[in-house]
Amino acid sequence: MSMHIDAKMGEIAERIVLVGDPFRAKHIAETYLEDAVLVNEKRAAFCYTGTYNNVRISVMAVGMGNPSMLIYSTELFRDYGVKIAVRAGTSGGYVPGMKMFDIVLAQATSTTSGINDNRFNGYFAPIADFGLLCTANEIAKQLGVKTYTGNVICNDRIYRDGSYKSKMWQQYGMLASEMEGTAFYTAAAEFGAKALMAIGIILNITADEEGFEHFTDAPENDPAKTIDDLIKLALLTAVTGRL
Repeated sequence: MSMHIDAKMGEIAERIVLVGDPFRAKHIAETYLEDAVLVNEKRAAFCYTGTYNNVRISVMAVGMGNPSMLIYSTELFRDYGVKIAVRAGTSGGYVPGMKMFDIVLAQATSTTSGINDNRFNGYFAPIADFGLLCTANEIAKQLGVKTYTGNVICNDRIYRDGSYKSKMWQQYGMLASEMEGTAFYTAAAEFGAKALMAIGIILNITADEEGFEHFTDAPENDPAKTIDDLIKLALLTAVTGRL
């Protein structure tokens, strides 16, 4: 056990998919995993371990925001020996024309968070594992899912006023806005694990001349894509990646 996870050592697999919502973790376990067993329910951070495509894998809910992600990913990598982790989350997209559940493969994260301030003699750049990134890109092609690959902005605030200069993020090529990637990639780097964040677009983000952001529902794909397309990509990437 660790401070925030009650699973016994060995009950969490070396490969894991991380989500925010505990009921999404439950859905994945019940829909996709064989012989799934609930190994943690402390703080409703449900974690299930089973098999997918005959490979042992876990799925766990880790909440929202950098602090929550940093707690759980640290304990998973450091205490439970997780080697490969794929985050399956949702986000708002900055690229015009993005549609519902187009998927961003986050190659790197910029951030408004201060979690890494004063830790380095400079500025640390949190990035994805290149092997997992390439694997996910190829799997997405096979699944017929539209992907974008590049930098995302990891925000501590979801509700923002006109002082937030989102136009700058768009100008400098940010693909999407999310809330956990910096902590996720930082913890993986610290403990030598491989991590990739795959995030499904559910909103489009634009900014008016005063700088205020506007969130609008992303238009549907044709044929429609859903959270399950993202889940399949995450699971296949996690079980295919090289340890």
